[in-house]
Amino acid sequence: MISRQVGAATLELSRGDITHQAVYAIVNAANEGLRGGGGVDGAIHRAGGPSIMEACRKIGHCKTGDAVVTTAGLLPAKRVIHTVGPVWRGGEHGEPDLLAGCYRRSLEIAAEEHLESVAFPSISTGVYSYPVDRAARVAVKAVAEFLRDQDAVKLVRFVLFDRATYDAYAAAVEEVLGPQIPGDDSA
Repeated sequence: MISRQVGAATLELSRGDITHQAVYAIVNAANEGLRGGGGVDGAIHRAGGPSIMEACRKIGHCKTGDAVVTTAGLLPAKRVIHTVGPVWRGGEHGEPDLLAGCYRRSLEIAAEEHLESVAFPSISTGVYSYPVDRAARVAVKAVAEFLRDQDAVKLVRFVLFDRATYDAYAAAVEEVLGPQIPGDDSA
């Protein structure tokens, strides 16, 4: 696990299953219709039970780059923040800005709802085909920028399913925040 201090918050990287995270909120890589699906979205809906889908139906829609919040159902988290990442179309169609918007808007909701700890998956890198190394840089940069200017969110954890994704995020942390200096937890 990697842990870095960013402003008043901690940014962590870990490998694992996001549905097992005991944090205030987990973030779901949702689709615009909030209908559930495969990957992280399907796993969250299966683990959390029908109350999450019920809440999503009431909301109805979320546009790409935005986020909404629901109950977490049976999950250890208290809330699920659903965000819709962009489908990769070569990078010339606003994908980086939309992806950064997913992270910023999710964290804005967390701050508004007093959700002090948030776990993110790697948004848009599954069926939406966003290249993991590019997505990792966008994600880490957007989260770090948000964390530097606030004090409501105390912990952001990227929960990454496989080693290759974890390694891409570890490289992005070093690129965006600089190399870790032994004994220095600030960034």
